[in-house]
Amino acid sequence: QVQLVESGGGSVQAGGSLRLSCAASGRTFDGRAMGWFRQAPGKEREFVVAISWSGASADFADSVKGRFTISRDNAKRTVYLQMNSLKPEDTAVYYCAARLLAITSRKSDEYVSWGQGTQVTVSS
Repeated sequence: QVQLVESGGGSVQAGGSLRLSCAASGRTFDGRAMGWFRQAPGKEREFVVAISWSGASADFADSVKGRFTISRDNAKRTVYLQMNSLKPEDTAVYYCAARLLAITSRKSDEYVSWGQGTQVTVSS
């Protein structure tokens, strides 16, 4: 099992930026694609972005394309989510997740390890 800890959440005004980090520990991090999901109050958890093990491939939800970027530093066992041009509708708890496979997926049930989540609040 991979343990995941998110950090970097907070409160910003619309148009601002935040950078989330997800640090992995425990059993192998190697070979795993990583994803970010979010859940707003009263809504289901939704896919945001995922990155392959190599970092060469990333998949973005349409709602964040062009505003969010994802990167990873495998030596540091950390994945980053840079969020720019934030909107009030981006307000949610953001979760980091790890797959067993190296390629990305948008399906939350294909991720086997989850962090505890970090709150992102964007005010208008």
